[in-house]
Amino acid sequence: MTNVVRDKIELGVNIDHIAVLREARRINDPDPVDALGICKRAGADQITIHLREDRRHINDHDAQRIMQNSALPVNLECAIDEEIIDIVCKLRPHRATLVPEKREEVTTEGGLDVIGQYEAIKKAVKKLKEHEIDVSLFIDPDHNTIDKACDLNVDMIELHTGMYANIYAMLNTPLATTHHSIKELELPRKELRKKLQASIGTLKSASNYGQFKGLLVAAGHGLNYQNVEEICKIESIVELNIGQSIIARSVFTGLESAIIEMKALIKQ
Repeated sequence: MTNVVRDKIELGVNIDHIAVLREARRINDPDPVDALGICKRAGADQITIHLREDRRHINDHDAQRIMQNSALPVNLECAIDEEIIDIVCKLRPHRATLVPEKREEVTTEGGLDVIGQYEAIKKAVKKLKEHEIDVSLFIDPDHNTIDKACDLNVDMIELHTGMYANIYAMLNTPLATTHHSIKELELPRKELRKKLQASIGTLKSASNYGQFKGLLVAAGHGLNYQNVEEICKIESIVELNIGQSIIARSVFTGLESAIIEMKALIKQ
């Protein structure tokens, strides 16, 4: 058990959406590798990528070149699929973050089922550790799940902030979508305010518990320039991984400015 004293929140910039834009036209531009130097110059602390089983954005060639050229640590998100784990072991990123994957999802929805997939996760963690790769688990903010993560001897957990982000969006923006996780939040504003505070409380409780159990705690999913400050107030969170909102902002301001602006927000 430990009590980490945070001097700053580190920012991992997820560059997957650069590859999403490239894949929209099935060409070779923009190249996510071109973002590496810009991220470093802008003050990012880490590069985050997700090598999905369906290779819908980042592909094997991208991952290899990013590992070869990044001056920043690389956090490689991946499923527990044995083939993917073998690839990650060959790439040897600074950290592997194990995440759930469904082919039909637009983006990762919900945390890893650590309890239901315990043995498969244990096998993946063991193999990654044998290759001297730090391991994080992308999980829902749940104490029982954190206990299981500790049993697996991982180095870090990343708390899924998607519910908080969805509630914030419903409360503060004219959001209209058919996505089921948003539809369930079509509630009166008074109820949404209560849910928002409850969600913040759940994240804070889980983060503090993870720190108490000796884990480093990160957070991510759906965080943007409007909602990130509340998460930064949780002192046991030492890292944020943010991608879509930074890449979206960069379309208008340039990537370096978008990262600098996010860094300024999380330093407050």
